[in-house]
Amino acid sequence: MKVALSTFRRKIAFQMRTPIWCRGQASQVGDACREVVDQLLEANALYRLRAAQGVLGLRKKYGDTRLEAACRKAVAVGDPSYRTIESILVAGTETDPEPETGDGGAAAFLHGPEGLFAATIPAHMTGEVHDDQDRGDAEEAAR
Repeated sequence: MKVALSTFRRKIAFQMRTPIWCRGQASQVGDACREVVDQLLEANALYRLRAAQGVLGLRKKYGDTRLEAACRKAVAVGDPSYRTIESILVAGTETDPEPETGDGGAAAFLHGPEGLFAATIPAHMTGEVHDDQDRGDAEEAAR
């Protein structure tokens, strides 16, 4: 009887925690959490309602501050899902700084787009003619 009562309570809780309830709770946590819940419930709200409820359920174990930081990080990396947010919280990486973007310490021999398309051997040394006008003149001279 105890198991049946427990299952019944979970089913009632699921029905009471509607998308409107989820959005309200997420707003109490913070803007990033609200953005995650909004994205989860944007399409197929009924199908993804359990994921939104799960994200909000992480409040009990980790608190609002850590959940908000994890949601912010999940949004920043482009994967606002329950699994990603939970993994961030379990690993404790919600406060780690974002990895630096850019060249990441690229070697000095990289010279940018100008150097990428520059001829490595000057055309006059190869004997090739690259301009259509010059090619026409060269063909006439060869005749």
